[in-house]
Amino acid sequence: MTSATIPEPVGERLADRLSTRHFRVRPSGAVRMLRRLGRIDRAAYRTIADMHTQPLDRPLRWISNFADFSKPWFLAAGVFAAFGGARGRRAAVTGLAAIGLNSLLVNQSIKRAGARRRPNRTQLGVPENRWVRMPLSTSFPSGHAASASAFAVSVGRVLPGLRLPLRVAAVIVAFSRVYTGVHYPGDVVVGAALGAIVGRATSTVAMRLRASSAEQRVSP
Repeated sequence: MTSATIPEPVGERLADRLSTRHFRVRPSGAVRMLRRLGRIDRAAYRTIADMHTQPLDRPLRWISNFADFSKPWFLAAGVFAAFGGARGRRAAVTGLAAIGLNSLLVNQSIKRAGARRRPNRTQLGVPENRWVRMPLSTSFPSGHAASASAFAVSVGRVLPGLRLPLRVAAVIVAFSRVYTGVHYPGDVVVGAALGAIVGRATSTVAMRLRASSAEQRVSP
């Protein structure tokens, strides 16, 4: 299969690789499952592209663009640090640490290894009035979804009262990336899952370090 005809959804690409002559044993069950996931991913993308929700076009374009370089999360961290007291500062540091670790894992490692092409918005029917600038990076997984999830989960564990609004905000950012056509749904689902893992791990380490520091202060 030539590069011009390689299916874009990552499940189908993995299935193609498993089906090549380089593999002596062909895992037919895995190949069928991956091809099915690829078809589901493409179908979900088309379904969102076909949504008749023009009033959402402008706000979701703005949200998608504003979320570049994790701007909402840096802004939120600044607000927490400035007005949230000691707990707000802990939340800000934890959230920024989660974003940093997430960037190292997703943007510097997994995205480069995945090498998934971005969706063809014209071919797949995304209306042009939804479009934002198509990133030059690879598509899988979504860095926006991963960063949003990492920040929401990590900060939500330090500030439980903000857990729901932060997660809603993360979901909106992730959806905006599919709505504007720059990611397949599978990209944002996997990105959000990876971000949640990073966010939970980061906040767990931060809480343990704080508990250990508190124990040392009260020890005779």
